[in-house]
Amino acid sequence: MQNYSGKVAVVTGGGGDIGKAIAKRLLAEGAKVVVSDVEKGALDAVVTELSQGGGEVTGIVTDVSDPESVEALAEQVYGEHGACHLLFNNAGVGAPSVNVWETTINDWKWVLGVNVMGVIHCIQSFVPRMIAGGEEGHVINTSSGDGGIAPMAGQSVYASSKASVSIITECLAAQFSQQHPNLKATIFYPSGGLLKTGIWSCARNRPEEFAREKPSGQPEDLMGAFMKHAEETGMDLQFQDLDDLATALIADLKADKFVAMLGIEGAGQTLRTRAEKIGRGEAPFDEHSMIA
Repeated sequence: MQNYSGKVAVVTGGGGDIGKAIAKRLLAEGAKVVVSDVEKGALDAVVTELSQGGGEVTGIVTDVSDPESVEALAEQVYGEHGACHLLFNNAGVGAPSVNVWETTINDWKWVLGVNVMGVIHCIQSFVPRMIAGGEEGHVINTSSGDGGIAPMAGQSVYASSKASVSIITECLAAQFSQQHPNLKATIFYPSGGLLKTGIWSCARNRPEEFAREKPSGQPEDLMGAFMKHAEETGMDLQFQDLDDLATALIADLKADKFVAMLGIEGAGQTLRTRAEKIGRGEAPFDEHSMIA
């Protein structure tokens, strides 16, 4: 799909920074954009901001971990627009960085519920409708190099969820190619440098039913703590501009790439090294994977 003008795009997690950047780029391409998010205040703010730049953008409060909420989103999108051509499954959350044995059941329930089941719910609600519509379509699932390429040991919950998203997307792409070649699937790995996004403070949206059963010992403002540590230790932090990231993503989609990622060459080398270690029967982690 080369021309997005007039196409209908749905972006989950649209109240967050990456979701907003994607929506902004899509509007510049002429698409009609529906952003969804579980956080109404953030969603309203994004819709207000993006509306000022022109284009058609609306917001729908959605909890992707709830299949009924996602089905309601699909019904509203198809009721108002009659189609969905671009589905960005971008909503995601993370758990505290602790040892596997120090994670809690609710860490896993919450993160897998949003990051994995959220993608599944959206696929199950939207893809049958996309197939029935018979038009070109694209499903883009946001994964992470942390899990999809190589996990950081301290991020077992998050990395496991993102590894799952990568495999789901690979299976989806294979099924599309064999059964519905007018549909495509892509894994999106946000990359290029450190990302200033809401994932650093996602605990603000953690439901009470999935509250952590014991303290993690980590500060609530993880980004602030990280920045302070970097300043104290003289670290030179390189942040990726999110608008540029979204522009690169759309370019990769138009180039029909299965993997959308800045610095993909480095990821390839990482995977080759991991494969060689696995081929020798060795654990594939290195000193970088030990970073929490």
